[in-house]
Amino acid sequence: MGFFEKIRVAIRKIRGKLIVGLIIILIVLVWGGAPLAVATAYAKNVPAEINFDWEIFLIKLFEGLQAPLKSFESIFVTKMGGHYFWSITKGFFGVYGLATLVGIAKAFPKHEYEDIENGSSDWSEGGEQYKVLSKNKGIVLAEKNYLPVDKRGNVNVLVVRRIWCW
Repeated sequence: MGFFEKIRVAIRKIRGKLIVGLIIILIVLVWGGAPLAVATAYAKNVPAEINFDWEIFLIKLFEGLQAPLKSFESIFVTKMGGHYFWSITKGFFGVYGLATLVGIAKAFPKHEYEDIENGSSDWSEGGEQYKVLSKNKGIVLAEKNYLPVDKRGNVNVLVVRRIWCW
């Protein structure tokens, strides 16, 4: 399994989590990022000697949190806080990108046999297992593989499984 194939498998494994994470980021940006950007813009839009008015910031922030769509609308209609909103958006998507990379790295297949059925008859090729086993009847070992009971000699079966304890 090549490197790009492993990446494809890892992304397929966590695809649902990536979509949910993206939806959550968009909701947080509309509900929290837009009011924060508008409040920052109003707080910095004061005389130069004040530089940043915390009272205006808190008032506009709580107004924006109560009506987030109005804050989101004011970013695009009145152009108030657009620069701050895009800075916040870049930060959120940067964090989301890092989280995505960590998720892909954790979902990487550990070895090439991951998610392959245990106990399959893929260990033999071209019917060589039928020198020992039967296709039709006997003790079921795997799909289309039976241990014949009318065979001479030892027909004992050893089943090896992992034991899980909770």
